Amino acid sequence: MAEEPISEETEKKIIRAFKKKDWNEIKSIDSWVIFKVMSEMVEGFEKLARIGPCVSIFGSARTHESNKYYKIAEEIGAKLVRHGYGVITGGGPGIMEAGNKGASSEKGKSVGLNIDLPFEQNGNPYIDQDKLINFDYFFVRKVMFVRYSQGFIVLPGGFGTLDELFEALTLIQTEKIGEFPIILVGKEYWSGLVDWIKNTLLDQFENISPDDMDLFHVVDTATEAVDVIDDFYNKYNLSPNFLI
Repeated sequence: MAEEPISEETEKKIIRAFKKKDWNEIKSIDSWVIFKVMSEMVEGFEKLARIGPCVSIFGSARTHESNKYYKIAEEIGAKLVRHGYGVITGGGPGIMEAGNKGASSEKGKSVGLNIDLPFEQNGNPYIDQDKLINFDYFFVRKVMFVRYSQGFIVLPGGFGTLDELFEALTLIQTEKIGEFPIILVGKEYWSGLVDWIKNTLLDQFENISPDDMDLFHVVDTATEAVDVIDDFYNKYNLSPNFLI
């Protein structure tokens, strides 16, 4: 298979990574990054501290409106609001747009944590304007997701969705956050991954514990997904989960 040429911008980033810098240059660049990270943290904390109980919906930005999972995500967003929750998404198109659209249709809290990317993503029109936050740094954005969510509902998606899913699983497994519910929607989509986790990670290599298989649920419908959230929180008071 022929190797695809890398873009000029990627080449520049690689060259910059190996460029020798003096101490003043390093200090100047790092100081700017520190203040930018701080500003994103402060904005996120200030805007999200008063939103109340919310559930995050994750999934692909590439999912079209005609796709069945778009419709399921929209239904999930609406049901969550009717059951007393707000909705947090990554703020972009596709599944994220559908979740915000469902929440907005029921006049519920519709939050968008948008990330600045060179492709794919702009804030969708169904986010409450006072609850749209734009981030440059993925890790700051993920802190906001886990700090202000009472659960994760994960629909089909790509690398970004998998990153968000495994971030949540890792934080729960290592007891850095509370054991809030994680629901994977779409058995046809997730069954291969779930089988690999069980057969390879658990049975073959013993890299996780048997109890780790209980950290998530797999369902097919919007009703099933919201029922898992409701059943879990009937036992607990709703509160932010990040233990800092």
